[in-house]
Amino acid sequence: MDFSAPAVALADYEARAAQRMSESVRAYVNGGAADEISLHENCAAFARLKLQNTVLEDFSRAHTRLSLLGLALEHPILLAPVAYHRLVHQEGELATVAGAGAAKALCVVSTQASESLERIAAAATGPLWFQLYIQHDRGFTADLVARAKAAGYRALVVTVDAPASLRNREQRSGFRLPPGIEPVNLRGMGAGPPASAEIGRSPLFSGFLEGAPTWRDLEWLAGLTDLPIVAKGILNPADARRATQAGMAAVIVSNHGGRALDTAPATIEALPRIAEAVAGAVPLLLDGGVRRGTDIVKAVALGASAVLIGRPYVHALAVAGAAGVAHAVHLLRAELEVAMALTGRPSLDQIDPGVLWRP
Repeated sequence: MDFSAPAVALADYEARAAQRMSESVRAYVNGGAADEISLHENCAAFARLKLQNTVLEDFSRAHTRLSLLGLALEHPILLAPVAYHRLVHQEGELATVAGAGAAKALCVVSTQASESLERIAAAATGPLWFQLYIQHDRGFTADLVARAKAAGYRALVVTVDAPASLRNREQRSGFRLPPGIEPVNLRGMGAGPPASAEIGRSPLFSGFLEGAPTWRDLEWLAGLTDLPIVAKGILNPADARRATQAGMAAVIVSNHGGRALDTAPATIEALPRIAEAVAGAVPLLLDGGVRRGTDIVKAVALGASAVLIGRPYVHALAVAGAAGVAHAVHLLRAELEVAMALTGRPSLDQIDPGVLWRP
């Protein structure tokens, strides 16, 4: 690849980032669970969907604006929570939120950020949500929620789909956090029960999952804060219905970027059934495999209000810091507007299943 040429698509940033990350960091950022079937299917499933073009529509008042949980957003591209941004850039999450603000993109900050949630909030120029892993110490979890509220985060995003995972590419690389990088927001919390590596003993069921969150914890969170709570990691329509009953303000259809349960369906394949189950009760968002503006049109057509990107902006961060993050979002937004223009949809609320080509 000619790295002297400008980056014109998210794939260009991925190729460039590969040259800037060590093998073990590449394995951590790019790897998925087990055989990485779900990881690859997230993108492949989008590619299998085709769009139906429509011509000569009026675009004199076209826009990509939307309202989401009380926020007026310029476009439906959000930055998903990803841990340890300082692995790929020395300014870490501070550069990420600077880029997000420049591109007018809402950013979801990870519990496992490599900068404090307060410092990130102070550096941000755009809205933030805080992604929460419910810790085995519920008191510590409540303190995290209070810190996020005090720092100005506008919603909580509770990840529900990853109590455990096995990522073989990461294991083979021997990935370890380098000195000076840690989940700083979890300082002071004691370690939970360890997984067992002893042959003949249950690896997880001998205590590792003690304290793992349940539906009761979502109800507890809903009573703990007045922040909107978003459940991230839903693929099952029954779980989506239950999430709405538990007081969730929105649901993110996600398979954790293919990093949790391998052979789980691609998120775009799971979306229609979840949209049917929820029936408009709460907004649906989607992450996993979004690499082009056409993917966003497909997701909105099948029931999503917005999408989140993860690895693509991390690649851009690795290459060019805050400017890379802003540019990656801008590229995707430009592709979205082109796709809307060529499918005859001047606003997001006019994107419906009719935009999909049916053989």
